[in-house]
Amino acid sequence: MAKPGFKRLVLAGALAVVAGLASAAFNIHPAAAASFCEVDCDGPGPTPSPSPSPSPSASPSPSPAPSPSPSPTPSQTPLPSPTPTGSDSSGNSINGLANQRFNQMVTNRVLGAVLLGVNEQVNCSDCISAFGSAGSFSAGIHGRKELTPNLSLLAGIAYTQYSEGGYHITSAPIGAFALRYDFTDWGASRPFFDVGTILTPWEKARYARSYNTSLGPVSVTSSTDASNYAVFGRAGWISRLSPRDEVAASIEVWQLWQRVSGYQDSTAAFNPFDATIATGTDRTSLVKIGGQWTHLFAGNVETNINGGWVQSFASHSGIVATVTGDGMVVPTMGNQGWFEYGGRLGFRVQKGWVVDLFANGTLGPQPVGNTIHGGVGLRINY
Repeated sequence: MAKPGFKRLVLAGALAVVAGLASAAFNIHPAAAASFCEVDCDGPGPTPSPSPSPSPSASPSPSPAPSPSPSPTPSQTPLPSPTPTGSDSSGNSINGLANQRFNQMVTNRVLGAVLLGVNEQVNCSDCISAFGSAGSFSAGIHGRKELTPNLSLLAGIAYTQYSEGGYHITSAPIGAFALRYDFTDWGASRPFFDVGTILTPWEKARYARSYNTSLGPVSVTSSTDASNYAVFGRAGWISRLSPRDEVAASIEVWQLWQRVSGYQDSTAAFNPFDATIATGTDRTSLVKIGGQWTHLFAGNVETNINGGWVQSFASHSGIVATVTGDGMVVPTMGNQGWFEYGGRLGFRVQKGWVVDLFANGTLGPQPVGNTIHGGVGLRINY
């Protein structure tokens, strides 16, 4: 009986050991497994019991935010252009216009004097001459007619175009006439007197003016109408040294007027200090002291040289200009002095027919300057 009880005791102890080992193994394995899965877990871990989620509260759906209206792109403000300076230079250019108009008066008188026989001897037979000239273009006809043994009529008409110092004159008809009284009954040496006029009632004129600004130079040419008038008196002494030679000396007094219509600067791409020129009359008085010599070579070649000193006085510019930025500008014209010259070479191709080569001009400072006008003519003596 003792033996079976012992077996049961041993079996019970073995079962108790196995149960203890199983319980320990059960408790140790999950912990090791949990520790291992934190590094690398191939299988799903134990599913946690879900915690009760709170019931969702009804939240209002967010209203769509309004899209911002595009702000206008600011326009680029242009950089201000620099303001030019130079109104004083524009005002000074008006003096240049006054000089041009003074030269115009002098040139018109020089061309008109050709019509009054300035290159011919004082006393000669009746004649008529057709001519043309260059330097300043001129074409016309002039001559003389003896009214009495002492009184002669000198007259002529021409169409001219000329330019000098920035101005241009076109479509300018010139007419001139004078009366000459020669005391022929006094003998070979005697006095003579002339009175006459030169008329240019209408001419087309272009005047240029230039000035400087801080942004560059400006040059403007404008067109208008003009007219010229002159009256003169001449007193001289003539001597017939021989049948082939005649010399004469004289003094002349002239009064010149020039009427120029008003105008504005013509349109230019860049003219910040433009000008408006009012209608006005230029005038000047002149005194000329001169002489001439005419000689006949070999019976068929005529020569004439003439010249004299001219002095202006009581000159007045008719320009009244309104210049942007400079206001009203009224230029002044001082007194001027210059030398005038002329000459003729004539070839008697047959009795009463003479081919003439001639030239006239001025020598002096501006605004008169150095000029020359030359031409050819065919003269018929009768």
